[in-house]
Amino acid sequence: MSITFYWYPNCSTCKKAKKWFDDNDIPYEAIHIVEDTPTKEELLRIIGKSELPAKKFFNTSGKKYRELNIKDKIKEATVDEMAGILASDGMLIKRPIAVRDDKVTVGFKEELYEENWG
Repeated sequence: MSITFYWYPNCSTCKKAKKWFDDNDIPYEAIHIVEDTPTKEELLRIIGKSELPAKKFFNTSGKKYRELNIKDKIKEATVDEMAGILASDGMLIKRPIAVRDDKVTVGFKEELYEENWG
């Protein structure tokens, strides 16, 4: 089963992750995170598999995150509520996200990719 790779083509971190997959001949299905934003249900499944707190899935350095004051909105939010917020706009999601079976990585660090996908 190949990796589902949620990315934003203009994102330099996403480009590095994609290049790492290509350089290492690792098959993946690239999904444009803004044009084809994961649904709330997909996000709940991904968050659950990841064993990471739902807050880690927010693009905290993004303009929309600041404009919409998401930091305050998610302080007391449930995972379900956070998944709903994330599903409302792909630009709110930290990227890239790579998913396969029971494995999920968020963001890109070469060591993390080597350990999980290498």
